[in-house]
Formats: sequence, structure tokens, C-alpha cells
Amino acid sequence: MTHPPSAHDAPWWRHAVIYQVYPRSFADANGDGVGDLPGITSRLPYLAALGVDAVWISPFYRSPMADAGYDVADYRDVDPVFGTLDDADALLERAHELGIRVIVDLVPNHTSDEHAWFEEALAAAPGSPERERYVFRDGRGDGSEPPNNWKSIFGGIAWTRVTEPDGTPGQWYLHLFDTKQPDLNWRNPEVVEEFHDILRFWLDRGVDGFRVDVAHSLVKDADLPDWEERAVMAGADDERLEQSHLGPMWDQEEVHEVYRGWREVLDSYNPEGDPQRDRILCAEAWLPTQARTMAYVRPDEMHQAFNFHYLQAPWRAADQQRIVETSLEAAEAVGAPTTWVLSNHDVVRHASRLGLPVGQPRPNGIAAGDPQPNAVLGLRRARAATAMMLALPGSAYLYNGEELGLPDHTALPAHVRADPAFHRTQGEETGRDGCRVPLPWVAGEPSYGFGASDDVDTWLPQPLLYGSLSADRQEGVAGSTLELYRTLLRLRREHDLGVGGLEWLTALEGMSLPEGVVAFANARQDGPVVTVLTNFGEEPVVLPQEREVLVASGRLHRDADGRRTLHQDCTVWLG
Repeated sequence: MTHPPSAHDAPWWRHAVIYQVYPRSFADANGDGVGDLPGITSRLPYLAALGVDAVWISPFYRSPMADAGYDVADYRDVDPVFGTLDDADALLERAHELGIRVIVDLVPNHTSDEHAWFEEALAAAPGSPERERYVFRDGRGDGSEPPNNWKSIFGGIAWTRVTEPDGTPGQWYLHLFDTKQPDLNWRNPEVVEEFHDILRFWLDRGVDGFRVDVAHSLVKDADLPDWEERAVMAGADDERLEQSHLGPMWDQEEVHEVYRGWREVLDSYNPEGDPQRDRILCAEAWLPTQARTMAYVRPDEMHQAFNFHYLQAPWRAADQQRIVETSLEAAEAVGAPTTWVLSNHDVVRHASRLGLPVGQPRPNGIAAGDPQPNAVLGLRRARAATAMMLALPGSAYLYNGEELGLPDHTALPAHVRADPAFHRTQGEETGRDGCRVPLPWVAGEPSYGFGASDDVDTWLPQPLLYGSLSADRQEGVAGSTLELYRTLLRLRREHDLGVGGLEWLTALEGMSLPEGVVAFANARQDGPVVTVLTNFGEEPVVLPQEREVLVASGRLHRDADGRRTLHQDCTVWLG
């Protein structure tokens, strides 16, 4: 057995299905075209009916929105566009009434340039305690050149020069992302204690955990050396890659001390040690190897880390099986569960991504002039991929709208795009707006029931296709993507697949499986086995006729002898 089963009473986070809510695009309660916290609260019964265990909500803090809320001006308040602290409390209360845990996003690498600390830093002198909260440095030469050659993730240099209080050109501050997102100095104890207090603020309000943005950053090499970038895709699973391939701004060893301190804060909220009351941390860490990623989930650090290696695995049988196996092995090495994820707010939705040619580099967005995905093929593969993912042991993450089969909006005009990556690269990078379009709820209503009226535009325009994919069009419709997700989540829970064991299969009922089929058995400690087959190849697979079909991602066929067969790009669960 590749992966042994876990106990039925394992901590909730070891097997939970967690649904990401992108608040700007989920539901709009006040009709201004932007989603908000009351909108989320109104749709929580829908998520309960879907069958998720928890929601992760992207940032809703007070922010000038230079990067859709990932530029935080006040970590202890809600931005008016999303509501109030009372709205946050009401959301938490309603979610807990429905049995849904709530995880909130935390952005510790940088603040907004409109944060009180940064405004104090600009008003203070070089070398002052106020500036020591951030990464300020003198420029090179006569001071007119940046302190080093680092580049921003969003394009351009990673440094901006300030004007000193006396009006003269002054120091430079580091921003690995947008100019309006100055990096904090995590070697400063004041920064460390501030975030301990922020954690306590939200834990006291009842949140169940934190998703940590850019968790592998925070601490930089103290010397801030130049770094010549190398062509290494983040997440490429190559154990030969060393720390030097990441650069001196990522994955420094000292960052683990930060998270050990955070873990102590979270554990203090569960003095009885009840694993079902655990408050959790999940790392967003794009790293070149699984071993480096799993260092963040050692027993005294975080509970989970996103498995981006799985998200990026090509749609080929050998690649999929390899990445599942190595993911389980890497997680077991540190005693952690693995996570599975196919879409989020930073990547092209998998219903579109899987409609592109297999093996091509993963795009950061799709523009109207780019080669377009095969929508029918993409959705078929997306359904099969999700059915396979939700049968795997561990925890799984869903992105809002994927249960409707939503594709990216690939025809957004330049003037509506909001992603700073698009603007800082002058359109060279398409950016992530296509996966962030407001959700469709009711086909016949303005904004497809998102909440905006005929007189108010949604913050990003919705494609016409979204009307046919709206939740009301799929509710109760056999074979719809929404009903497929509901069935998968119900069966996953009934069969305890999240805590099951995994064994690869090369034959079924004595019949060898053809090449191009990934097959495994998921068995809990004292329950029946669920057999899962995904056909990546062109040859149909004859299914054992005596086995019960629990669910299939697409239509099963019959051969000339009347036997059920599994065709390409389809997944089936057998009881």
C-alpha cells in the first residue's frame, strides 16, 4: 500500500474539503458590483448543501485595493467595500451554525503603502525605528541606483525611491510585488509581535485558521545580494534544484522560526488538545521541490501547505500517478497530510487550463488574441480531474465557481483589467483577472444573480456563457457539474476517503488495465474499498459488470457486448 489509512477521528484538517471564496466575486449584497461579506453569508447555505467542511476567504481587510486586497492598510478592520467588523462576526456565527469552519487570508510579507506604519516610516528619518519595520536601504553609488538588481514579481524593479521629509531624494524601499506593497522587515521583533497580536485579534473573533500568503518569503538574505534570475518554474518537481535557484528573497531558514511562533499562538487557543478544535495554518509556498514545501508543515509549524506540484502536473497518466505518489511520500516524511488543489485565484481555472494542449507551459492568464482552450474538452477533463482528486486521501481545496464548471473569461478587454501584473508589464503578462470574474447564480437576473443591477456594472464583466452555467440552471439537474460535485463530496464523506489508504492497481478483477489508465483503491480501516479509475488514454476500459458504479465524471458507454466501458478523460468510482 502506497499510503496507509488514518484513524476515523483524525484532526479535521487532515481530511477537510475547503472552499475558497474570492469575496469580490462571490456574491454582492448591496448592489455596488463588488462582492461583500453579507453576500457570502447569504450564500453559506449553498456551501453547506455542496458539502464543504470549511471556507477560506481571500483578504477583506481595509485596503486601497492596488492588488485586490492583498495590500493591507489595516489588518484589524474590514474594508467598507466588503462591509464591517459586525458583518465579519455575523458571517462567522452563521458559518459555525451550519457546521462550516472559516479560514481567513493573512498577508505577512508586505503591507499597503497606506498602512499607518509605512506612513510613519516615510515621515521619519533614515535609520529610525519606524523605517526599521520595513526594508529601507540607501541606493548605490550616489544613491540614485537601486540597492540591488532584484525584480518585482509583477514586473519592473523591486525598489522604489522615496522623497525624504525635507524634499530631497532619499532611500529606497523593497517591494517584491507592487510599488504600493512595501515588504516588512521580519528580522525586527516589533513586526513579529505585531503579527502575533493580529493572529489573536481574529482568533478571539472565532476564526478557525489562516491561509498565509507568500509564506516562503518574509525573511530575506540579510546582505540583500544581487541575484541573476534563472529559468526555473516555481513548483517544478526537481530534487536537483538547490536553494540558490530560488534566490535570496525566498525560503530562508529563519522563516521557520516565524511560523513556530505562530503555531504556539494557535495552539494556545486549544488548551484541551481536542483535534477537532484545532486552529490551523496553511502555507502558500511556490517552491521547486516537494521536500522544501513540506518543511513548512513539520509538527511544530504549519498544518497544511498547498500542493502546487499537483496543480501543475500535466494531464498524462504517468505524470499524474507520479505526482500523487511523491506528494504522499513527502507529506508522510514529516507526518503531515497532503493537500490537493486544481484552481485558485492566481491561476487559470482548470476547466480552461485542461483544454489547452497537454504539456505546454502553464499560462498566467489567457487573452483574446491567445490560442483559445477547447471548452468541451477542458470541462470534460476538469470533471475527471476533480473526481480523481476528491477520491485521494488528504485535504482538498476547491475554488469558488469550479463546481459550476466555470471557465476563465478569456476575452476581457484591456481597459477593464485590474491585475497589477498586467499594468506593470504593459500587458506583456495577461494577469489573473480571467479567473476572478463574478459568479453566476440566477440566469435570468441582472449580473446573473451576482447582485449588481442593470444600472451597475460588476467589477469585472461576466461572459455571456456564464448564464448557461448559473447555479439555478444546474440545481437538481442530473449530470450537471454542480450535482457531480455534490455527489462526489457526499460519497467522499460517506466512505471516509479523506482518511483512507491508497493502493495503486494495474489490474481489475483479473483483467490488466491498459496503458494510460490511473487506477487506485482507497480503503478505510474498517470499511469497503472504493476503486477509482481515470482513463487518460484512447483505449476504452471495460468495467467489471458486477461492481456498483458510485459516480462517474462523464457518461459511461457500452461496447458491442453490452459491457460498460470507461472512455478517455473520464473518471469512475466503483463500490
